[in-house]
Amino acid sequence: MKIHYFQRYHAKENVATANTMLLLSRLYQYSSDKFFRFLKSEFFSDSFEPEIVFNLQEKSVDSIPDATVTQESFKIVVETKMSDWFYSEQLMRHLNSFGDEKYKVMITLAPELMAEDKKNIFEQQLKEYNSAQSKPVIHINTTFEGIVNAIQEVIDDRDYEMQEVLDDYLNYCYNDGLIAVSDSWKFMRMQLAGTTLDFNVSQDIYYDNAERGFRAHDYLSLYKNKSVRAVGKISARITAVDTDNGMQYEVEFGELTEEKKQKIADAIIDGVQHGYDIKSSKHRYFFVEKFYETDFKKITPRAPMGTRVFDLTQILETEQLPETEDIAELLKTKTWS
Repeated sequence: MKIHYFQRYHAKENVATANTMLLLSRLYQYSSDKFFRFLKSEFFSDSFEPEIVFNLQEKSVDSIPDATVTQESFKIVVETKMSDWFYSEQLMRHLNSFGDEKYKVMITLAPELMAEDKKNIFEQQLKEYNSAQSKPVIHINTTFEGIVNAIQEVIDDRDYEMQEVLDDYLNYCYNDGLIAVSDSWKFMRMQLAGTTLDFNVSQDIYYDNAERGFRAHDYLSLYKNKSVRAVGKISARITAVDTDNGMQYEVEFGELTEEKKQKIADAIIDGVQHGYDIKSSKHRYFFVEKFYETDFKKITPRAPMGTRVFDLTQILETEQLPETEDIAELLKTKTWS
């Protein structure tokens, strides 16, 4: 049984806040450098230098000490809602939480961004407040998905421990409706295929441990030998496990047919041939309409060690995606790192 990092309760702002803060604290414990890169990229400007700085012979007003150790002061105040129910009166009261910090940020966090009119009202009030302050407060309105995206940018696929934590946070967010799945149409998840690639492509199926969380995505791609080799649009997602009463199936998306049951059985046999036991533990089977051959090359030296999610609208520089076969052709002209 998988042990989750994050509590799973429904519609409780304090739990959502606690889980998000736990995610950030785990990132800091894992790598303070990547934590501060996350802060700089998402909330602060490049001029923000929160890391401890060691200086030798730093000149002060009246002397030159042998060494100094300094760190810029900063404070982040977070207000979390389960929907866009922010009130400017409450947010203005939160400004009293700040002291004489050099950098001050107020984060309004919810599953969706604030309505533009509501945001404008608060930011106008904040502008008036800042006019009387020597160190202004910055307001960042973001979402749970925005936090995930920002962290994903600073960690890589070799950060196994942190990727696992982020996957579980994503799983929590999806279970509690904190991340909408309406934009899944633009995401392509890349999986390592290796020895099973030929079977996966020929049968239009891919399997993974059911305990692994993932961002909602409509497209699945398979990686082998420095390149994404195939891409398909997901038509069904089904979990299966062998029990004392036979195979137990659970349909998460799409339809369970006899043909799909047979493909799952064939995948189990193919897995055994490659040394994988996917029968006795619950696995998730991704069925695609058809895998199309592509060649989306990775141009950096290190091979990826796990999954990765691409925003196809950014990769292909388009607001509307073409047919899957055309996506495969366009990806041949692109590279990634």
